[in-house]
Amino acid sequence: MLTKQRSSHSSRLGLLIGLAGVVVGLVTGFLIGSTKPLYLGLALGIVPFLFYFFTRFEQAVLGLLVLRTSLDPFSGQQIPAMFALGLDVLTILYVTVMLLRKQTVQTDRFWWFFAGWVILQGLWVVLLPLGGLGLGGGYLSDSIREWIRLFSWLMVYLLIMQLKDRVPPAKVISILFLALVAPVVVGLMQVFIPFALPSFLSAHSYDAGSLTSDGLRIKGTIGHPNGFVTLLLLFIGLTWWKLKQSRQSFVWLLLLGLLAFFYVNTKALFGLMMIATFVVVLVAPRLSPVNFIGGILFVVLVLGLFASSEFGRERLSSLANTPLLNPHIDVSRAILLSQSDNNSFNWRISQWYTLLNAWRQHPILGYGLGSSINVASNRLLPHNDYVRALVEGGIVGFVTFVVFLVAQGVRLIQLMLSAPPRSAQRDLCFVLFAIFLAIPVGMITENIWSHTTLFFYWFTVMAVTGWNWNEQLPQQERYYIGSSSKAF
Repeated sequence: MLTKQRSSHSSRLGLLIGLAGVVVGLVTGFLIGSTKPLYLGLALGIVPFLFYFFTRFEQAVLGLLVLRTSLDPFSGQQIPAMFALGLDVLTILYVTVMLLRKQTVQTDRFWWFFAGWVILQGLWVVLLPLGGLGLGGGYLSDSIREWIRLFSWLMVYLLIMQLKDRVPPAKVISILFLALVAPVVVGLMQVFIPFALPSFLSAHSYDAGSLTSDGLRIKGTIGHPNGFVTLLLLFIGLTWWKLKQSRQSFVWLLLLGLLAFFYVNTKALFGLMMIATFVVVLVAPRLSPVNFIGGILFVVLVLGLFASSEFGRERLSSLANTPLLNPHIDVSRAILLSQSDNNSFNWRISQWYTLLNAWRQHPILGYGLGSSINVASNRLLPHNDYVRALVEGGIVGFVTFVVFLVAQGVRLIQLMLSAPPRSAQRDLCFVLFAIFLAIPVGMITENIWSHTTLFFYWFTVMAVTGWNWNEQLPQQERYYIGSSSKAF
C-alpha cells in the first residue's frame, strides 16, 4: 500500500515537473529573445514557485492575494501585467491537472455566467480585425489586452473557488487585510515623511490647477489616487463587517478611522458620493439609533476631513461652476469653460460630449474593447464607464455591461436571502451589496472599470461569499500545515 502511494506521488510529481519544464522552456526562450534581464530572472524562479504552488496550494494562493497591492508601482516594468498572466496560467494549469486526475473543480452558477460573459466580450476582439467595428485591426493589441484583463478577473474567481472546503471563508477575508499593509505603510510615509520615498512612490498633484503641497493626493502603492479610493471603500466595508463580527471592536474602529483618513487624503471628489451611498444603503434597512448615529458620524468625519484642507474646499466649491449646481451654465458653456477654468467636472462634460459624438457614427457595436482611449483626441479615458461601454461596445456592448453589473447585485441578493438570519455570511452579503450600489454611482464620473486592483479583490470576496459558511471541516483550522500537501 505504501509503495503504491509513493509511486502515485512520484508520478504526480513527474507530471508537474514535466509541465513546469515546458512552461519554463517556452517562457525562458521568449525572454532571452527579448533581452529583458528582469523577466529572465523571474522566469528562472518559475520552477521552485510551481513546486511550492502545487505542494502548498492554500498558502501560495493566499500569498498571491496579499502580494497584489504591492505591484502597481512597478507598472513601468509590466510587473502587474506579468502577475495577471502568471495567475491565469497557474489557474489553468491547476484546473487541468485536477481534471486529469478526475478531481472536482469547484465552480458556482455565477462563475459560469461570468465565463459566458467574458467569452461574449471576445466577440469585439474578433470583429476588430475583420473590419466590423469603428477602428481597424491596427488596434487589435489594445483590444486583446483589455480582454485578457477581464479574463484575469474570471481566473481569480476560479482560483479562489478552489480554496472552498479547504480554508474557512472568514479566514480568507481576514487574510485579505494583510494586503493593506503595503499601501498603508507607503501612504503614511507619503503624508508624514514624503522625502524618504523614491520618486515612483511619491504622492503627486493630479490636477492642473493644484501646484501646492496641499494639492498632493495620496495613492499608497496603487497607481492613482482614484484607484486607491475605490480599494479603500472595499476594505472600509470589510472592516465595518469585521467590526460587527469581532469582540475586539477597538482594533477595528482604529483601522476604520485610519482608512477614512486615507480615503479623504486621496482627495477624490467622486469618492464622497460613493461613501455616502455606501453608508445610506448600509444604515437605511436597519435604522436604529446606534446605526443612524454611527453612519452620520462616519460621513461627517469624512466630509469634515475633506473640507479641512484648502484643496478639498476648492474641489467642493468647483461644483458651483458646473451645470450640476449652476442653472446658468449649460452643457455648451461648460465645454467652453473646460478649456481654461481647470474644472475637472466641466472637463468631463467636454470629454463625454466628444466621445458620444464619436459613438453616434458606430452606434450598434462601437469601436472595440479598450478603444475609447484611441477614439478620444486627447487619448484619455472617458471618466464615465457608461460612456466608455457605449463607445467601446455600442448599444450591444452597453447592454451586456449593464447586465453584468445587475447580475452581481442579483447574486448578492440571492446569497443574502439564502444565508441564515444574522449570520456572518448574510452580513457580509449586505455590506458587499452596499459597496456594489456605490460602484455604479462612482462610474458616472470616474473610470472605475479600469481599477484592476479593486476588481481583483472584489471578485475574490464575491467567490468566498458564495461558499457554504455553515460547514465545518476538521482540517480547516490546520490549513497552514498538512492540508495543502494533500492537494496533489
